[in-house]
Amino acid sequence: MDLRKLKTLIDLVSDSNVSELEITEAEGKVRIVKGGGAMVYQAAPVMMAPAHAETVAPVAAAAVVAAPVAEAATGHVVKSPMVGTFYRSSSPGAKAFVEVGSQVKEGDTICIIEAMKILNEIEADKAGTVVQVLCENGQAVEYGQPLYVIE
Repeated sequence: MDLRKLKTLIDLVSDSNVSELEITEAEGKVRIVKGGGAMVYQAAPVMMAPAHAETVAPVAAAAVVAAPVAEAATGHVVKSPMVGTFYRSSSPGAKAFVEVGSQVKEGDTICIIEAMKILNEIEADKAGTVVQVLCENGQAVEYGQPLYVIE
């Protein structure tokens, strides 16, 4: 796959609500995954079935490019219990459940994750002060992805 086409695909995923894109062509297979501010793409070899008794070599070499990883957070990390869409407030115009500096008690609602059209309230699993919000409103999140840091 030529570099211009790959760049175009990365830009499309980056600018859309799509969190993952996989394309298989004769030259190879490309998988682009967006999440948590990091963009990862892989070009994996495609193995073709031999026409006769000949062996077929891989078409493309594997490559991985990732954005720099954020500094390791100190404190308790609240992770997503499911795959879905992260929301900081109960409705688009409403005030966020918590901000950096907010005091939370164990059991306080800190965000909502929408999964399969169901809004799931996510509660703080530790009391303390919110020191970092690790996701953007409306961002797709994966299971186990860090959402907040509480100290």
